[in-house]
Amino acid sequence: MQAINVPLRYLMGILFIMAIYMSVRGSAGDTAQVTIPVDSAQVTIPVDSAWNIQMLNENPRSGTQLKGYPIVPYRDTLFFIYTNYGSATPEERAGVISKRLDRLYREYQVKKDSLALLDHGHSVDMTYKDRIILSITDLDAAWFGETKMAIAERYMQALTSDIQSFKRNRSILFLLKQSGLTVLVIFLQVILIRGLNLLFRRKINIYLQGKREEWFNGIRIKNYEILNSEREMIGILFLSKMVRYLIIILLLYLSIPILFSIFPATQRIAEALFGYILNPLKKIGGSLISYIPELFTIIVIVIITRYLLKFLNFLSSEIQNENLKIPGFFPDWAKPTYNIIKILVLAFMFVVIFPYLPGSDSAVFKGVSVFLGIVFSLGSSSIIGNIVAGLVITYMRPFKIGDRIKIGEILGDVTEKTPFVTRLRTPKKEYITIPNSSILASSVVNYSTSKNHDGIILFTSVTIGYDAPWRQVHQLLIDAALKTGYIQSDPRPFVLQTSLDDFYVTYQLNAHTMEPSLQPAIYSELHQHIQDGFNEAGVEIMSPHYRSSRDGNAMAIPREYWPKDQPGQQTPGQP
Repeated sequence: MQAINVPLRYLMGILFIMAIYMSVRGSAGDTAQVTIPVDSAQVTIPVDSAWNIQMLNENPRSGTQLKGYPIVPYRDTLFFIYTNYGSATPEERAGVISKRLDRLYREYQVKKDSLALLDHGHSVDMTYKDRIILSITDLDAAWFGETKMAIAERYMQALTSDIQSFKRNRSILFLLKQSGLTVLVIFLQVILIRGLNLLFRRKINIYLQGKREEWFNGIRIKNYEILNSEREMIGILFLSKMVRYLIIILLLYLSIPILFSIFPATQRIAEALFGYILNPLKKIGGSLISYIPELFTIIVIVIITRYLLKFLNFLSSEIQNENLKIPGFFPDWAKPTYNIIKILVLAFMFVVIFPYLPGSDSAVFKGVSVFLGIVFSLGSSSIIGNIVAGLVITYMRPFKIGDRIKIGEILGDVTEKTPFVTRLRTPKKEYITIPNSSILASSVVNYSTSKNHDGIILFTSVTIGYDAPWRQVHQLLIDAALKTGYIQSDPRPFVLQTSLDDFYVTYQLNAHTMEPSLQPAIYSELHQHIQDGFNEAGVEIMSPHYRSSRDGNAMAIPREYWPKDQPGQQTPGQP
């Protein structure tokens, strides 16, 4: 078959090779060959498989890079294997060559003169005595763009140099020199550790103890002493010991790779040990350097947010102090509104910063974020309910700090309002904490608001028998109210007859006061005056739950209030 020269252009070369391959497939029993120019020589390659065509298409001149498998018999990488050899893949081929070289290096006396190159036409074999070490094929030549013999000579030179280095490092003189270096490193390490111990024990610790009264006076936060001087001194000495141990561990860790690096056979272990420290440091350093632009972006966002919050805080303070007035916006709304806006601004800042955080796009970071969100959602329903109720209460303004209010059956003064709870101080000096959600679901009576307007009406009821004239009862109740402190005469107290029961009439006394916070004392004094007034007038106060079997002889009022001319003054049993 006539040889065809592959054009220099990649596309035309692929079309030509594909055409040749198809023509070879069409002919029976023939093996196609392609001759390509390699440097100044002509290399003929059998095109007997699709792999060969792929290798031709992916040679370095096309810009395509395949994975190479290194050959490292001793320390350095001699070369890489990129191509197949028959049915063996590049990885399998590299493994076979490495095993042969390992066997070669294990021989006590390796003679470089016994290495030879044999050209068989289709391949060039590198042999040692009667053993084949490796073979260079036409595919290797096509891949590297060199002749098979040029590649083999280059491999031969690298292998010869490596064998000389291997033999030199196995000599008795070299081993003695390396042993001496090992002893020297160990000796220096012992000296360093002993010197470090003496430095800390006899110099640093003694110096710190001498500065005890000057430097270590204890640690305080306002009036609370976290550490006294003695405990602080113990902590400093313990920290000094930990630093000493850390330096010793670091010295040992650094000396072990140095010892391993002395002998060629253990140099890889030394590189691995150094890599355990250097590689993370390089990675961290590289990550920090590459993260600097994102870090500056985060800093700028944080600074802008900080000064925005300062400006909003200034506005809220001005509104709260009534220096700035906004129609329809009450001063006590200023701080709660600022806190809400602050949370929203911080949340927005976090959303903006989140893509710039290191690892924010990792699956672990996203998984942790989702997990925390689920935990917060499931465990914070009552918390969120109280916060929402607190916001509603804030803007409803049913009460403020210091108001006397009644929530359900609880009466007291408001001492504290938080986003979650409200605290009351009862007249009995009891402090009661009520969740905001409970307040929102209950009725709230604000007595302090009434004080600032028309005051409140105090009312109390008494039950009087039908034998007492109702006009007299009205006057007695009104007189008792007017005698009571903090009861206003204008508007005048008034009485309502609320029911006519079987044995008595229920009278309700109503009186105005401007001091709702003094209700217990006012009620107590009012009840005293009612008792005195009715007793002096000889009118009995009948309780709804009180019955008396009357024989007509005794009255249900104290003896000192009995009329002297009233018949039937004797008590039962008296003559």
